[in-house]
Amino acid sequence: MRINTAPLFALIPLLAAAVGCSSSDTTTASTGAGGSASTTSASSSGSGGAPVGTGGAGGSGSSVTSSSAASTGTGVAPAVNPKVIIVLMENHIWSDVKDSPSAKYIHKLATMGALAEQYYNPPKLHPSEPNYLWLEAGDNLGVLDDSPPASHHFATPDHLVSQIVKAGKTWKAYQEDITGTECPLKPIGKYAPKHNAMVFFDDVTDGNKIASANCIAHERPYTELAGDLANDKLPDYSFITPNLCNDMHDTCAPQNNPIQQGDDWLADLVPKILASKAYEGGATLLLTWDEGENLNDGPIGMIALGKSVKAGYVGTVHYTHSSTVRTIQEIFGLSPFLGGAASATDLSDLFTALPMTTK
Repeated sequence: MRINTAPLFALIPLLAAAVGCSSSDTTTASTGAGGSASTTSASSSGSGGAPVGTGGAGGSGSSVTSSSAASTGTGVAPAVNPKVIIVLMENHIWSDVKDSPSAKYIHKLATMGALAEQYYNPPKLHPSEPNYLWLEAGDNLGVLDDSPPASHHFATPDHLVSQIVKAGKTWKAYQEDITGTECPLKPIGKYAPKHNAMVFFDDVTDGNKIASANCIAHERPYTELAGDLANDKLPDYSFITPNLCNDMHDTCAPQNNPIQQGDDWLADLVPKILASKAYEGGATLLLTWDEGENLNDGPIGMIALGKSVKAGYVGTVHYTHSSTVRTIQEIFGLSPFLGGAASATDLSDLFTALPMTTK
């Protein structure tokens, strides 16, 4: 008999207020020839207008609160120049994690922060690579496979880190197992380019060049993250990817349990983020998964932590990766909205007030 050892989630009382409205991602996955061995140039629609921080189209949806959620807002004013940190795990629907005795630290994070229990990958979008591209461009840009940048690289400037640079802000992708001495266009160790969307864009890699100085400056080994946190050198936007053992993708020693492996990895990383000056100064941490396993769209779960997040809150608004893209654009004041972000609902239901860059 299987025993549910995640009772924290069973303690949430009855609905404080329920609203039946929810939104859905109206952008359909592009179905271009994703497996071709030719360079591809694409442009996202990105015509959504200037970010307004209003929650986007589709209404606020319903939510479930803990007994103290209505008053758990910190009351701290949003940071003037907020930072965003995103950690992406792999291939698990939320119920697998929620019900697993191997995910005790993730369970703890879900009660510390705000949990979106109806967060999905874009409809029928699989495997991994298209979902990572969606989180960067609001679209899969026609990719429907896990081929390397040699097969798919894009000339479009319509993607998130390009907008971040144009806005005068900074970014890094912290990738486990890369060397930091070359642009990580090819697998090395347990690093997989398919889990690193930025290296598919020519304005990052100087046209898919392994010696690209721009790429090397922004694509940094995960081992450097602890020092950047401790020395208050975290960029405005950080995209953190564990290797294939630690992101719950593979079964590896010593645990031989993907969920346990990922939970232990997060238990090592997240306390360093929460103790950092960046977090104390208003940084937001977003933890989610790329997709459900076995072609399952989810829900895959999203946990937000930060000074402006509703601690102990469980929301049931329907979200997708487009919601995350829109939220990051709103926080940094970036426009136009990218692809599906133009019609998506942002994640503001998880916040007492969405932290916004003050210009």
